[in-house]
Amino acid sequence: MAIDLADYEKGMSVDGEYDAALAEVQKRLSRLQVAHVVCNLRTIILFEGWDAAGKGGAIQRLTMGWDPRHFHVWPISAPTDEERERHFLWRFWQKLPGKGRIAIFDRTWYGRVLVERVEAYASDSEWRRAYDEINEFEAQQQTDGVNIVKIFLHVTQEEQDKRLGDRLDHPWKRWKVTPEDFRNRARRADYLDAFREMFRETDTRWAPWKVIDGNNKKAARIAALTYVAEALERFVPVKPPALDPDFERYARVQLGLPTRL
Repeated sequence: MAIDLADYEKGMSVDGEYDAALAEVQKRLSRLQVAHVVCNLRTIILFEGWDAAGKGGAIQRLTMGWDPRHFHVWPISAPTDEERERHFLWRFWQKLPGKGRIAIFDRTWYGRVLVERVEAYASDSEWRRAYDEINEFEAQQQTDGVNIVKIFLHVTQEEQDKRLGDRLDHPWKRWKVTPEDFRNRARRADYLDAFREMFRETDTRWAPWKVIDGNNKKAARIAALTYVAEALERFVPVKPPALDPDFERYARVQLGLPTRL
């Protein structure tokens, strides 16, 4: 079924008490990260969405209980001069996770078919062929054993305007508002067209999109974290790997513990 962003504008509510729900899903995620590390798995988590949709807040709470040695958050901005000289996916190949690690992208390679398309930073032929290039790139990762989780946070124009206004009024959040936010806001219709085509072309069996109604920040955070937990649970083995018996015997002798028969 085609993804229609108009279906994600009602504003969800949190079931129960927010702090308790957040603590519960973070505890669940903490256990899953341990299993992810122990089993030497690799996961990519992508966050896309409107400016002020809550990507940063969701990522902050997603990683709050995680061991920082085993994940990395990549905030993606405009490519450097060196990166512009290469294929647009080159810079993302450098950021793929190794064994036991999770790579989180705050904006992604989808910039090619979003901001680079809308703002004409990429030619028509470049962004059009990018759909196949992106699908093949993600298929390669999935075939290589990488778990891919794609989340899109959606907010209405009214909610976005409210959040931008709140940031302007907050002395410690004003820095987050830039002229680019308003340039993008002025082209909302163009971005909606780009989103619609992006979903149609890249919502694949091996890397599906999850759209989350972001109009209620707290409910959206719980929904995003829960979706990541569910995705990891499908990926992480139910049983932990067996401990090497020779090492276990050695360790027990060193610690003065009885050996197992």
